[in-house]
This record gives sequence, C-alpha cells and structure tokens, in this order.
Amino acid sequence: MDRWQSMRIFAEVARYASFAEAARRLHMSAPAVTRAVATLEEHIGTRLLLRSTRSVKLTEPGERYFADCQRILADIHEAEAVAAGAYATPSGTLTVTAPAMFGRMYLLPILTEYLDRYPQVLGRTLFVDRPVNLIEEGVDLAVRIGHLADSAMVATRVGTTRMVVVGAPGYFQHHGMPSGPEDLKRFRIAASTAAWASPEWQFAGDLRIRTEPALLCNTNDAAINAAISGWGLTRVLDYQVGAALADGRLQVVLESHEPPAFPIHVLHPEGRHAPAKVRAFIDLAVAKLRSSRLQPGAADQAMGAK
Repeated sequence: MDRWQSMRIFAEVARYASFAEAARRLHMSAPAVTRAVATLEEHIGTRLLLRSTRSVKLTEPGERYFADCQRILADIHEAEAVAAGAYATPSGTLTVTAPAMFGRMYLLPILTEYLDRYPQVLGRTLFVDRPVNLIEEGVDLAVRIGHLADSAMVATRVGTTRMVVVGAPGYFQHHGMPSGPEDLKRFRIAASTAAWASPEWQFAGDLRIRTEPALLCNTNDAAINAAISGWGLTRVLDYQVGAALADGRLQVVLESHEPPAFPIHVLHPEGRHAPAKVRAFIDLAVAKLRSSRLQPGAADQAMGAK
C-alpha cells in the first residue's frame, strides 16, 4: 500500500476516532484499516494512536502527524482538482450552510439562480441552527451571523442584522408600548427556543433583562406568527421580520436600547486556491447579499418608502 493511501486511512481513523467508522467510510475491511495504520506506525517508528476496547486516541506525535496529513492530503486533492480543470469551470457538488431561516430566505434563492447558471454543479444545502464544522462535514461555504472566532476561514462581510423586539400595531394600541427594557415584565411574550434564543435579553450598555415568556415556540417562524397575530411581543433578528416590518404587520419597539448589530459573513476554508464552483458562488452571493436588506438602515428605508 502506498504512503498516500496509508496517510489517508490514518487520517480517517483519527478524524472519527474509530477504526470501524473509518473502514465503513473508506469501503474497506476493518482488519485492512488496522494493518495499514500499523504498517504506517512501523515505518515512521512511533505510535500514532492509543487503542483500547472503548476508544481510539491520538498520541502527541499522532496529533502533529494528523495535522500534517490533513495539510498534505488537501494539497494532493487541490493538485488533482487543478489537473482535472475543477479550478477553471464550476462543476461537482457545492454544499452550503447557513442558519435555518437565513438559508431559506436568502441563500436558497441565490443557490437556485447559481445552479441555473452552472448546470454542471449539484447543489446541497445544510440549513441548521447549530455550528457546522466545514471541514469535517464536507461543506464548501457558510454564512455566519455574529463575530467570527475561526481564523482558519476566509471571510467576506456582506451585511449586518439587529436583534429587535417587535409586536403588531394592534397589540400596542390595546396594551401600550414598553417605555424601557424593564417595562417588558407587563407584556405577554412569545419566545423562540431556536438559535439566538435565551430567556435573558441583552440590551445596550450590557443591560440584561430576564423575561418570562408565556409561549415557547421551537421555531422562529412560530414566535413571529404569534406576534403578527397580535398575541404579544417577540424578539428576533431583524432580517427574519423584514417583510412584516416593511408592510406594517409588525413594529419595532425599544430601538434606542438595542445592542450592537451582528455582522454577517460569507466564509470558506482557507486555501491557496478555491475551486471554480466556490469562487463563482461567492461572487454571486456576495453581490446579492450586499444589495439586499441586510445593509444598515435598509429596513428603515423600506418602511419609509411604504
């Protein structure tokens, strides 16, 4: 077995901390995977993995070697892609991820337009309200809301979004408006238990108000619909209610108390070259998102033009 294949097998075992899982993903037998790793360790002259009946863990040399393997295997994949022309013409499978509502509202229309332009590409979405590891889950590109901590990604800022408290105008006519965050205790609240949800609402100046929602919804859509119906208040990101704010079904309150806006980025794994399928999608997505309501003041302008 050649060195490259042995490194690939070892990297899969290290990634999933399992010989059996690596064998399944590589379509090999478990004994063949075990032999390949043992042969590699013998050639290198050091133990890379600690095996027990319950777990497989990297040794300290194994951790360093795993990092080197990932880099080397990525370079090999990149070289093969260049030779095959993947960096010239968009082709293959493009996997994109984003928060669930953002993906449905903003990224999906961009992806379908992209697929119309490049029929050689197969699109795949992963719209979920949880952190996604792009490398481990095989994702090409992500939209992230919030401040970034991952320096191993190439990020392009495309807009911002605010956390807003909203209710229907009819609700405010009957119950009045909150004069400050502390006043929220006398209002009925529908809260989402999806992403960004917390019973403790943060406002400007690091003011934190603990709310007691009368309705807990497992999706943002449900909490928003409750607010639109005039049932009570809810708190969401402003892009999620952009249409309802523009047509007057919802109204923002406590604007002067809002915390700083969150940045929105398009990002992809760092590398010397991005495949054509990724470059082309980034060009389209960045242009579309920057011309959308995700820019500061865009929602206010839309309401003013109503």
